[in-house]
Amino acid sequence: MSRLEGKTCVVTGAARGIGRAIAERFHRESATVIATDCDQAAGAAAAAEIGCRFVPLDVREEADWARLAALVPAADVVVNNAGVTGFEEGMVVAHDPEHATLENWRAVHRVNLDGTFLGCRYAIGAMKARGTGSIINISSRSGLVGIPLAAAYASSKAAVRNHSKSVALYCAQQGWAIRCNSIHPAAILTPIWEPMLGMGPAREQRMKALVADTPLRRFGTADEVAAVALMLAADEATYITGTEINVDGGLLAGSAASPG
Repeated sequence: MSRLEGKTCVVTGAARGIGRAIAERFHRESATVIATDCDQAAGAAAAAEIGCRFVPLDVREEADWARLAALVPAADVVVNNAGVTGFEEGMVVAHDPEHATLENWRAVHRVNLDGTFLGCRYAIGAMKARGTGSIINISSRSGLVGIPLAAAYASSKAAVRNHSKSVALYCAQQGWAIRCNSIHPAAILTPIWEPMLGMGPAREQRMKALVADTPLRRFGTADEVAAVALMLAADEATYITGTEINVDGGLLAGSAASPG
């Protein structure tokens, strides 16, 4: 497997979940992977297990991106995956439109939206000398529909979707073959779900309830998202830009009748 041979690929939020799965998949496809994360211990451990390089990066901080640009001045693929929901570590925080605080609203946008903006800006700088590359932004199904109790998350992911299109059009306008696309996962079984699922005999029942409206009736896997990222990163996708790909088990297609 060598679909990414000779390519330098930067992945943010690579310590766990979707980011780690993408870093692992790219590494297996012979890419030179730069795994980044703000959790230095977890990020370094993940990179060591994958067999790739780790660079600490807090996507909110412009100085961190400048340091990454100095360390990795050229890249072929940049995956802006790092993100938060606002409910990390079991935090009980109001994120509905009525009760969310401006501080908590901004905290989610600072990671999800500002981090993606800075990541796209870094990617353009790292790709424009050669005039080619692939920017992959991880948005969400929540960026396509309203989420009443997670308004900041939904807003930030919708903005990621739209900014991806602006980046794609800008790069095309400059005459570069630098592509930018967004991936929109729905219920993907990663550590972010653990606080909601819990342990014990009720876990399976909770899992079924959370995907009851999904036509395929199951959680997706991080590897299934990584497969889409690989397709967008590889050279066979060079005519795909400014688009969005849903990885949602059919959720946004509508509803499916249960088999008899």
